[in-house]
Amino acid sequence: MTGTPLPRLAPGSTIGMLGAGQLGRMTALAAARLGYTTHVYAPDAADSPASQVSAAATVADWDDLDALERFARSVDVVTLEWENVPVATVEHLRRFTAVHPGPNVLSVAQDRIAEKSFVNALGIATAPWRPAGSADDVARAVAEVGPRCVLKSTRLGYDGKGQARLDGGDGAAAAWAAIGGGKAGVEGIVEGFVTFACEVSVIVARGGDGAMVAYPAVENRHKDGILDVTIAPARVTPETAAEADRVARRIAEALDLVGVLAVEMFVTPDGAVLVNEMAPRPHNSGHWTMDACASDQFEQLVRAVCGLPLGSVERVADAEMTNLIGDDVLRWPELLAEPGARLHLYGKAEARPGRKMGHVNRLVPRR
Repeated sequence: MTGTPLPRLAPGSTIGMLGAGQLGRMTALAAARLGYTTHVYAPDAADSPASQVSAAATVADWDDLDALERFARSVDVVTLEWENVPVATVEHLRRFTAVHPGPNVLSVAQDRIAEKSFVNALGIATAPWRPAGSADDVARAVAEVGPRCVLKSTRLGYDGKGQARLDGGDGAAAAWAAIGGGKAGVEGIVEGFVTFACEVSVIVARGGDGAMVAYPAVENRHKDGILDVTIAPARVTPETAAEADRVARRIAEALDLVGVLAVEMFVTPDGAVLVNEMAPRPHNSGHWTMDACASDQFEQLVRAVCGLPLGSVERVADAEMTNLIGDDVLRWPELLAEPGARLHLYGKAEARPGRKMGHVNRLVPRR
């Protein structure tokens, strides 16, 4: 699929950012390197990681139509660092300025059932799954996908939140309650476990003209449901890496994405890939690009939404990225003293268990 090139925004233009976390912070820093300013909009934007490095911040609710209009009229383009911004918010903003990615992308990425259905319709495999709207549905789904599976809320949950493991149908009611089943708007999806050798992800950038570049597949390791370490490139065969690249590009094209897309995949013992999740914004597993690539994932987002040519994804080194979760951040003095370690802190005042406080990249010569 090809597209229409976007109007090229000159340096000095202002990028509107929906969301105010660390991904917005690192995008704002990348935008500043290219001469752009950033205006952050979020209910929690006050003294947030992104607002600390942005030219302006609007603190308002997602449904505050007057504040949204003022925000839209103050910027030249809008993007996001969080895919769960309400679709209605994006649709309202588009009345006044361009928004990338658009509501069509968010409607797929915000809902796990919509996401799985979209991917499967492209002929791309996922783990077996079934929708679930009640504890009885969960029990029936377990019988169909297999006894070892996980129940997830269809919306929001991340980093292990909104999930409950199942090991047979007897725990269906408890699992349904654990994800908030029965509350208004809560739906679930049961996903069967698959035997896999590793998890990989590919980050692809796509411009309005349909041009795409993709970073190499990387290997992800998790701890307590949160990404712990990313190894770049992934230690998989060239054939598996090429298939992961193909899958990510196919999804980005089918979404008609403008921006950056991360696709997480399981690699089976025979080298096949199964899509797990996707996120239409910079991703934790792409933080290694900040120090190991000619253009990092945050710069690619800026380039894509501003109508600029996409940057080079040439890898100047192999890398290992380690997240700093909670009190891990207290190691900052020793990390600063470690030769070759590249420390990135997010400006968060309070370290809490499970909270991403920063990351460190370690570079090694290319294999």
